[in-house]
Amino acid sequence: MPTPGIAIIGTGMIGAVHRRAALLAGARICGVAGSSLDRAREVAHSWNVARAYRDIEEVIADPQVQVVHICTPNHLHRPMAQAVLEAGKHVICEKPLATTLADAQALAALAASRGLVATIPFVYRYHPVVREARARIAQGELGPLHLIHGSYLQDWLLDPARNNWRVDPALGGASRVFADIGSHWCDLVEWVSGERFTEVSAAFDTVISERGAGTAQSFSPSAAGGTLQTVASEDVAMALFRTGAGTLASLTTSQVSAGRHNRLWFEIDGARASVAFNQEDAERLWIGRPDQREEIFVRGPSAGSADQRRLSVLPAGHAQGYSACFDAFVADTYRAIDGERAEGLPTFDDGVRSARIVDRVIASARTRAWTTID
Repeated sequence: MPTPGIAIIGTGMIGAVHRRAALLAGARICGVAGSSLDRAREVAHSWNVARAYRDIEEVIADPQVQVVHICTPNHLHRPMAQAVLEAGKHVICEKPLATTLADAQALAALAASRGLVATIPFVYRYHPVVREARARIAQGELGPLHLIHGSYLQDWLLDPARNNWRVDPALGGASRVFADIGSHWCDLVEWVSGERFTEVSAAFDTVISERGAGTAQSFSPSAAGGTLQTVASEDVAMALFRTGAGTLASLTTSQVSAGRHNRLWFEIDGARASVAFNQEDAERLWIGRPDQREEIFVRGPSAGSADQRRLSVLPAGHAQGYSACFDAFVADTYRAIDGERAEGLPTFDDGVRSARIVDRVIASARTRAWTTID
């Protein structure tokens, strides 16, 4: 794999995750851009990066940069990704791809027309046991699917004193909790099950009506505080889906569930067996059968499907987690630039699919009616 020159736009938690994954994949980080030139200089120094970019224009003008990682607040994704693609550079853009379906469609069309690699980090696909669940379903081990259910729960916005740019619809988009984390669950479950949602009935609720007006970095332990301001985005969301095959699926999402730090969980129940996955215990896949024979499949490089073995970079008993998923996703993106397209690499087309689901979920929550997705 060649050594790509990359730039990272965004200096928060997720920008640091991208940096680590890029370095492990062999990339050369040419520079970083932040919310200001001073912030970019501060992070460039701490990351030992040679250049701090003033803005997106300096990033795309740098001839050393072949790939741009966009790790900014959501409202900047469309204009920045468009500028990168129009400059002829490959792009990894944080999700959501855009805050509207139309903008997401425009970006995917632009990437396709330019023949550029454009990916989006739906990285939970890269848990090895998730690959094992997908392989078993594809092989028919579960039989026809009867039910899909699960949740994605966090607690980082439980305190009313806490605030963040994601809470503001002008920066984060019309939906917060569903677009931010429900989108991950939907992408993962559709990809694992092989079934696509065709209609939805959804409900949103804002349980904390006012928050401190100051903002803090995502997932930081400090509260934002300050004077109070009205909250216009949802804290919790629930959705009932039906797939094209007729299977019902239910999802509960929350950013105010005490003690749940990042609990993405799903269970897929079939006629012969069930599988369940919990992202906070990502080394294991539960497999249930009606004769009381349970199986716990443990991640490892010596058993299971070929894709599971490929992504198990450590021996069983040496825990892998979220960062390993991100590392594999970024490495697969760079391989795609070199012409090697890996199984399950999420692209801007997947970002459009996610934007469509989010758009239809918002519409259903507003109208309180079953709403067609496809």
